[in-house]
Amino acid sequence: MQINLQTAVGKSHLQVKEGFTESLFAKLAPPFPPVKVLRFDGCKTGDIVDLELNFIFFKQKWTSKITEDHCDAKEFLFVDEGIVLPFFLGKWRHCHRILAQPSGSIISDEIEFEGAYTWMTPLLYPILWLQFWYRKPIYRKIFRAG
Repeated sequence: MQINLQTAVGKSHLQVKEGFTESLFAKLAPPFPPVKVLRFDGCKTGDIVDLELNFIFFKQKWTSKITEDHCDAKEFLFVDEGIVLPFFLGKWRHCHRILAQPSGSIISDEIEFEGAYTWMTPLLYPILWLQFWYRKPIYRKIFRAG
């Protein structure tokens, strides 16, 4: 299943690229489940992002590897793919695409996922959609023009 959300921001795609740090990642985390960043190498091919999700009574590890990155005059992108996923996910691929615009840029979250079981996939859609929609005002605030 796919989720695609876009957010227009005031900074250039290169300024947004510089802002994709561990600090931003921590700010983008939704209130539940709380996320602890165990490792954040960056956004280049081969980098690892290792998280711990705290579901109160138990914790789950989520490890993603950056499998692709690219930057040119029109866009910056990187792709993270899940290599160790929480119990409810069977597949995860997230393309972070920042598209240059005449004034600012567009941050596009392009997510492909599958639940651990086929029946879980449609149930996860609204939860994941909301968690990424939660990022939109944060992106706009952090990457506003000025």
